[in-house]
Amino acid sequence: MIAGLEGISGFESIEATTVLLIVVAGFAAGWVDAVVGGGGLIQLPALLLVPNIAPVQALATNKMGSIFGTTASTATYYRRVQPDLKTAVPMAVIALAGSFGGAVLAANLPASVFKPIIVVALVVVAVFTALKPNAGEITALRHDGRTHYVVACLIGAVIGFYDGLIGPGTGSFLVIALVSAMGYAFLEASAKAKIVNMATNAGALIFFLPHGSLLWGLGLVLGLSNMLGGYLGARTAVSKGSKFVRIVFLIVVGALIVKLAADVWQDNFGR
Repeated sequence: MIAGLEGISGFESIEATTVLLIVVAGFAAGWVDAVVGGGGLIQLPALLLVPNIAPVQALATNKMGSIFGTTASTATYYRRVQPDLKTAVPMAVIALAGSFGGAVLAANLPASVFKPIIVVALVVVAVFTALKPNAGEITALRHDGRTHYVVACLIGAVIGFYDGLIGPGTGSFLVIALVSAMGYAFLEASAKAKIVNMATNAGALIFFLPHGSLLWGLGLVLGLSNMLGGYLGARTAVSKGSKFVRIVFLIVVGALIVKLAADVWQDNFGR
């Protein structure tokens, strides 16, 4: 038995292949999250394979795993891309507060409302990106002065709240918001998104920790695999550039839409 899961009835029946799948999912989520965001949509469903795990436990453990990966990718992006911290840091602070507020609501929100919300949001993101082929090729800021920072903080607040409330897809939403609303290139947007995403993960964890929702053993195992994926993903994105990030972004978002739409159909119409 993995330390931290003793309190989950039925865990003794979990197969080693399921644990391996969770580790592989953590690595894949870290890589995807570092390049374009959205890794939680790989990692969270894998966590739900743990017998009798509660949704709030899965959300909390997902945050712990993710913060390892976002920390590794943030450090890599910072060394290689050197994103503007004057924008990223205030945005991250506001996002942390928003994430904490979202996590408070998440503890009482029915899980059945999560997936349809994500599907709609991802469709909007995919359509915008597909119809704007030149978006994110180069950085051409849309705002300057105080307006620039106000828009950045608003993005941080809204997406931070979403991350604490639901979580998966946060990195993707941050990237597309930074590209579309602020005018950053995809690579620079990804670098800033990692800083903000690290803060939103921390905000949710601040809420979850006192409530005993976190499964420490599984979170640490997941975190290590996520960290490796995040490090390699950030290096790949930096070496390949914004065009590569945009292509992977569309592929990932498209796959997630299909997967989640199928889940919503099964939840509502399947028998």
